[in-house]
Amino acid sequence: SLQSIYGVDASAEMISRMTDRILPIAKEWQNRPLAKKYAVVFMDAVHFNVRQDGRTVKKAVYVAIGTRLDGHREVLGLWVGGNESAKYWVGVLNEIRNRGTEDIFIISVDGLTGFADAISAVYPKAEVQRCIVHQIRYTTKFVSYKDIKAFMNDLKGVYQAPTLEQAEEGLDRLEEKWGSKYPSSVASWRNNWPQLSAYFKYPYELRRMIYTTNQIENYNRQLRKVTKTRTIFPSDDALFKLLYLATMDITEKWTGRDRDWSKILSQLCIYFEERIEPGDLE
Repeated sequence: SLQSIYGVDASAEMISRMTDRILPIAKEWQNRPLAKKYAVVFMDAVHFNVRQDGRTVKKAVYVAIGTRLDGHREVLGLWVGGNESAKYWVGVLNEIRNRGTEDIFIISVDGLTGFADAISAVYPKAEVQRCIVHQIRYTTKFVSYKDIKAFMNDLKGVYQAPTLEQAEEGLDRLEEKWGSKYPSSVASWRNNWPQLSAYFKYPYELRRMIYTTNQIENYNRQLRKVTKTRTIFPSDDALFKLLYLATMDITEKWTGRDRDWSKILSQLCIYFEERIEPGDLE
């Protein structure tokens, strides 16, 4: 609500009138032109309960967060859909393309079946990376609070390792130390290792851009925070309006860019040389 986001002390009627005016502005933002190219786009889904035809339905809100070639991150859009599915993502990607994005170098997604096919249908040149954010989120779900700090420290030795060989040694150590206590957590890395470790082919700076996920995790956390007072939303529009307001509030602080951006950009220019034109960097 506006009260929780902006601390406005107002009647329900006044808030309703204010948010009705917000909808056209939110839709305009959702349809705004996007950058021609993005270095990396993270795709995520957050779930909410919405009233539909007199019953409560669980809906996925699809979120795309992109890093432009000037190093700044932005939320490309919010899409309120049905269940999380690869088919729905095709529609989202087509919309992103229609709003002016011709190329995305790396798309980071969770392990949703059919996702790679959905991406190649719209962005055939995009390199698909299994999302480290999702993987960490899934892994830590099984770990008790008292162990989380030590476990995460050991896990960093896997996904932040300088080389693939060192990462695999880190995974062996993780399994040795935690495998019997948290078998599901360790097995999820072991079983998905070929997809998860694909990013080791990139230079170090590019890799850091893929696994440094604080901003994205913080964004998701803030979305959940502003919506927790409302367990059920009366409509898709009501949910969309609130998430738009929250997004504006959260991303207002996204003014900086990665401190190593000049290094990252030079790595992008080497790795994706044939896809970057001089005009893209102006």
